Amino acid sequence: MEKRLEQANKKLRRFWEQHKRLPSFSEMAEIFNYSSKNAVSKLVSRLKEANLIDQDSKGHIIPGGTFNSLPLLGNVQAGFPTPAEEELVDTLTLDEYLINNHNSSFLVEVAGDSMINAGIHPKDLVIVDRSLDPKNNDIVLANIDDEWTLKYFNKKGNQVYLQAANEQYPELVPQQELSVAGVIVSCIRKYK
Repeated sequence: MEKRLEQANKKLRRFWEQHKRLPSFSEMAEIFNYSSKNAVSKLVSRLKEANLIDQDSKGHIIPGGTFNSLPLLGNVQAGFPTPAEEELVDTLTLDEYLINNHNSSFLVEVAGDSMINAGIHPKDLVIVDRSLDPKNNDIVLANIDDEWTLKYFNKKGNQVYLQAANEQYPELVPQQELSVAGVIVSCIRKYK
């Protein structure tokens, strides 16, 4: 990426971190010290070509595919240490890594510890894909008898039941109704 676009991206990211949105055209003129809307339009075009930004149906500036990309510096051993070598392998966005079907996915914050042995802890965010049909042992977001839960989905014959990943919780068999809102495809945890 050329240096001017890189600097523009840094300014836009700073704005994003402060306001949780990208600037309007007039705010961009102020940020980049432009006196004309034409100069802002040219910058917007160049940023769009670099896939750093995009525009929604109302013309508002929104993040592009590479706006939130992070450098991928290779892999690291979780077992025995290996010699340290930092090498830029690629850049990727967490969206492209974690979400396969963007239009059918949403986030849910986890409460409770019934899925702790599956590595899903309270306060984690899970990405739910409602376009996937659940298969045995998929973790699903389900409504069972008018209560929402996150559990393993299992089916034996015609009987569907939900299983926790914590032996302190019983198997759930619907008394009236069970509907699956989607399959869990990713889990996100912040450590700090």
